[in-house]
Amino acid sequence: MPWEGDAQRVDIFLVAAIAVSSIYKLALIPLTPTWVNSHPMWLEILKGSISGMVVMGAKAKIGEASLFVAVVAAIPGLMMFNWIFWWAGRRWGRRAIDFFLGNHPKAEQRAARLERLVHRFGWIAVVIAWFQPVPNALIYAAAGWTRMRLWVFVLLDLIGSLLWIAFCVGLGYIIGQSAVDIAKAVGRYALYVTIALIVVVFARQYYTASRRRPT
Repeated sequence: MPWEGDAQRVDIFLVAAIAVSSIYKLALIPLTPTWVNSHPMWLEILKGSISGMVVMGAKAKIGEASLFVAVVAAIPGLMMFNWIFWWAGRRWGRRAIDFFLGNHPKAEQRAARLERLVHRFGWIAVVIAWFQPVPNALIYAAAGWTRMRLWVFVLLDLIGSLLWIAFCVGLGYIIGQSAVDIAKAVGRYALYVTIALIVVVFARQYYTASRRRPT
């Protein structure tokens, strides 16, 4: 593990920050169904929510929100923790990739695939991070691992985030009133959706943990 041995303060900070980012995202899951109609902008700001962006785009179409606000509000939520993963890759190198992949049976295969992706596409991998199936954290860690400068990473991350925001907000703008109506319907059943999401999250965590136990 990256922090084994004589752990330095920066390593402890990085591990803690990564843990906090995971807890933060889990804690915000119940907000999505309950806020998607009433507070979509806050969903954008706090977590870069896809549903929040779509609804804000739809509200902009029918004149209930500003299209500029719909775009700008999502930037903090999408970029909030990305620099942490870049920093982990910069400091730990390949070990950061191993850390994020954990004990998954296909960890080595996925790491090799990621390495090929980064070497093949380079900086473009950061820009298209939101549009491809590899977890974003791995892309950002790989950017740090390959010694990409922080300002370059932040700029590319911003470009990629804006492209993703434009896609989601634009989708809502095209759909218009129908997206708002769906959000209202989701809001009416928010309690049931929230409970279902929590059950799914904990079930997945239990399943993952059970697979990692030694036989």
